Amino acid sequence: MKYNPGKKEIICNKELNNLDKFALDFLQIVGKHVDYVVVAGYVSILLGRTRITEDIDVFIKKISKEKFIELYKELLEKDFWCLNAENIDEIYGFLEDKLAVRFAYKNTSIPNFEVKFPKDKLDEEVFEDCIIVKLSSGKIKISSLERHIAFKKYFLGSDKDVEDALHIEATFKEEIDDRKIKKLEELIKKRQNGKTIS
Repeated sequence: MKYNPGKKEIICNKELNNLDKFALDFLQIVGKHVDYVVVAGYVSILLGRTRITEDIDVFIKKISKEKFIELYKELLEKDFWCLNAENIDEIYGFLEDKLAVRFAYKNTSIPNFEVKFPKDKLDEEVFEDCIIVKLSSGKIKISSLERHIAFKKYFLGSDKDVEDALHIEATFKEEIDDRKIKKLEELIKKRQNGKTIS
């Protein structure tokens, strides 16, 4: 695995597993309709951590209902379904209410994608603060390593999340910007205290 911070890309020559193939199938469709960034646990798994997950978290930029309908129709055509609801108005309503909607292959529920609009400015910044992971069969856009570490350690904070963060720190120790992590920690704590982030 080779990370080039200047180009904001990671070349990953791993052998793809079923979860990676699922991710590529889904994100190839999503990426045609809207900008996205994968966040949370799957980032660590994609970058070499050995553990199981049932879902992949992804932010999509807020789009109009009409554009979302086009995305939804293609997902259905490509054998995905929404676990939350079938009615498009209801699904889009969940997203507008800052709730996640889940998609999986038809007739399954695991693994699934947890899709959501960003909740605030801190979430929205992920679209500018991201990197591309290039795989043998495609590419996946993920949050920056520093953002991943900061949210795992200072927002989520479970043992599993801290281990995810430590894996990334150990794997990319020469390229990690500790000052950026510290700044993100401060912003996360500010949000947790109910303060507006500008």
